[in-house]
Amino acid sequence: MTRDKHKVLIANRGEIAVRIMQACAELGVGFVCVYTKEDAESGHVSLARSLGGEEALVRIHNYLDAGDILAAADATQATAIHPGYGFFSENYRFARRVVERSRPMMFIGPSWRVIRDLGDKINTKRLARGLGVPTVPGSDRAIYDEMEAESIGQQLFNYQEKQGVTRPMVLVKASAGGGGMGIDEVHSMNRFRQTYRRIRNYSQRQFNDPGVLIEQRIFNYNHLEVQIVSSRGGLDPIHFGTRNCSVQSPGRQKRIETAPGFVPGSLNYAFDARKVLDDIVRHSLSIAREINYDNVGTWEWIVTPKGEPFLMEVNTRIQVENGVSAAIARIKGQGEVNLIREQIRLGLGEEQGYAQKDVSFEGVGIEYRIIAEDTQNRFAPWTGRIETIAWTGQPWLKLHTHVPQDRAYQIPTEYDPNLALAIIWGKDLEEAKARGLAFLDDFKLAGADAQGTELKSNIAFLREKTKDLLEF
Repeated sequence: MTRDKHKVLIANRGEIAVRIMQACAELGVGFVCVYTKEDAESGHVSLARSLGGEEALVRIHNYLDAGDILAAADATQATAIHPGYGFFSENYRFARRVVERSRPMMFIGPSWRVIRDLGDKINTKRLARGLGVPTVPGSDRAIYDEMEAESIGQQLFNYQEKQGVTRPMVLVKASAGGGGMGIDEVHSMNRFRQTYRRIRNYSQRQFNDPGVLIEQRIFNYNHLEVQIVSSRGGLDPIHFGTRNCSVQSPGRQKRIETAPGFVPGSLNYAFDARKVLDDIVRHSLSIAREINYDNVGTWEWIVTPKGEPFLMEVNTRIQVENGVSAAIARIKGQGEVNLIREQIRLGLGEEQGYAQKDVSFEGVGIEYRIIAEDTQNRFAPWTGRIETIAWTGQPWLKLHTHVPQDRAYQIPTEYDPNLALAIIWGKDLEEAKARGLAFLDDFKLAGADAQGTELKSNIAFLREKTKDLLEF
């Protein structure tokens, strides 16, 4: 089926829905966009109406209601579903349902089997170790034997001692848990057995499975990512470089992303930064080839101050920060790479049309996540009315937002108060930082809540963190 015969249902909201719509329009692919009552005034709704008319919009009750999403797809005769990020993007059961139902559609993302296999962190860790890929030290399976658990715990404490860690820590976790449930910290072997037994018993009571995971806790690290892209079949995955996502909120939510992950030509590191970047790319590609990864995805890494990389997980979806990788990428010497456009094109079954040798990199990119939040109060979300959002266009700037510029906008309390993504390009780190600061100083954002309190945002936080980007 050619592009113009397809219709993609966009099962998401906000900025990512805007970018998917724009990519579909550039590709000549039809689309339909869903929205909820709370999002009726969002810019993604008005853009859908502008690009596709009223028939390009379907109101639903909940973005997390699979029945709602699929009913909208059927009513509009969509041929594919793009989940964006969050929501159903890493739900293999939903992806399987999309492609195996009585009226099958395409799922714009990896195949459901890949999502299932890489979504299981234990399975990913085991797969990685089988390929010689370094992972966070600890068990790669649930441990049921107390003596084996103590042996692993002792090895981790010994490892940290060799690393010069002054306050070592081992995590003991219920293997069947999640969301922070059934996890405790141990600082010495004197307390290990007692903690292991407590978590084992908790896991049995809560999950009917006494299995326990034992891992080293790593505090001081940089968070790096590798961007992978592959066509259906997954026979020739390629990479679009690395990025650094170490500037985060206290809750480990990313706030600034920078590509590439390190800049060894501009900054001095206590390790061979070029080798670290090459190694994590090589390891990520080895897993992608092994599992026949077949769309866009991100391999997440932590790197210690001694330059040791450990694979954390694989995100089987497009990520918020895809644009900062695209900003420094060139295909056959041409810029304007759009990874969302590539994801859609490849997800619909088109040939890749380029190889790794055709991909090059130029300059440094910075992505700012502009959010209505009180950074002085543990980054608490701020909810109110946006009266003004404005910026000066620049050839080195791309800004993505669902916040309307022609009218006031009430931030829905039901969703995260993300307002915009700004992507800056510079020929080197210093120019990218200077341009980033110039953008932040120029950016206009104003509003108030129901009590008249002035809008709170993370602009000052972003400005402060820009000065030492990529230093480690």
